Amino acid sequence: MKVTYLPEDGKNFIPYEITGKIVSFNDGDLMFDVSKKERDYEVVIDICQDYTGGLVMGTLEGQRYVAQLVVPAREYTETEKENPRYNPEAEEETMESPTYIDRQPVPFDIEKCELRLWEMEG
Repeated sequence: MKVTYLPEDGKNFIPYEITGKIVSFNDGDLMFDVSKKERDYEVVIDICQDYTGGLVMGTLEGQRYVAQLVVPAREYTETEKENPRYNPEAEEETMESPTYIDRQPVPFDIEKCELRLWEMEG
């Protein structure tokens, strides 16, 4: 996973650990399976501290940013296959094509994600 420190010369960032597809912040204070956040579009997950100092996902309850996780859009492999429903003998007005595109999702790869860490106060 690409990790970006904001600012680059910062000294105090939230501790995190990556185990397989799981990211854990602050010794398990907040942890989740990143692959479950993957969609057909880019997903940006904000990690904030709330008023008690606990970690929350999203900005609604958060008082300040500590991290942001960017999950790129799901990728697919596309393969052209023969259409078993296609009948060349059928009348001209059929909408069936002789082939179709089979889309299969590429397995999730946490290395394509980006973790942005913001320097914490104190």
